[in-house]
Amino acid sequence: MEIDYTHLEERLAYRFNDRSLACRALTHPSWQHEQNGDGDDDYQRLEFLGDAVLGMLLAEMLYSRFPGWDEGNLSRSRADLAGQGTLAGLARSLDLGGFIRLGRGEEQTAGHSKDSILSDVLEALIAAIYQDGGLEAARSLVARLFDSMLDVTDSRDPGRDAKSELQELLSARGLPPPEYRLSEESGPPHDRLFRFELLVDGSVAGEGEGRSKKIAQKAAAAQALERFSSDQGR
Repeated sequence: MEIDYTHLEERLAYRFNDRSLACRALTHPSWQHEQNGDGDDDYQRLEFLGDAVLGMLLAEMLYSRFPGWDEGNLSRSRADLAGQGTLAGLARSLDLGGFIRLGRGEEQTAGHSKDSILSDVLEALIAAIYQDGGLEAARSLVARLFDSMLDVTDSRDPGRDAKSELQELLSARGLPPPEYRLSEESGPPHDRLFRFELLVDGSVAGEGEGRSKKIAQKAAAAQALERFSSDQGR
């Protein structure tokens, strides 16, 4: 499988000096096994490094953005942002699945869309960019991917899950669960922007947008939660 580096670099908004790093970051161990290649040429070592680089950069972002948070709040938020589901969603927003080199077995089981593989590949690419362009290059990518998530984080309660809290509030008031409806999808393939409407009992109660569907839905839930909480206080 030949990797379309031009399109990959457009999605990442980064141009590699050494494209072999990108190739390694996109190579699953199953591909290397079938090619009888060196195990060091798959993404596992890069994924290890990328996990550490990402953790440090997220810690830096949270530390700067929320000066009032204690260590526990910072740690919980970083763990949520670096979770497998979140990373896989970001990888999908970048359309990374189509670039991954997989063995036949993984191909047949839809490995391109597995959360575990997508999240590993994103971390490996962060490490590849870190090695290729340095810390500032990695910081730029992480900031672009995660900045909108921090924008919808509730600074008063970093552990709050707006979607779960909204559902509990609606249930307590005898209202039906929220419905999330994709209202708009725009932007180039490497930088998609999703917009969701949140409906309660057929009426729009909130809207949100983000670079992944999950981010947009959480933003819509946060807006709806604020609205219902304000209504209760009147």
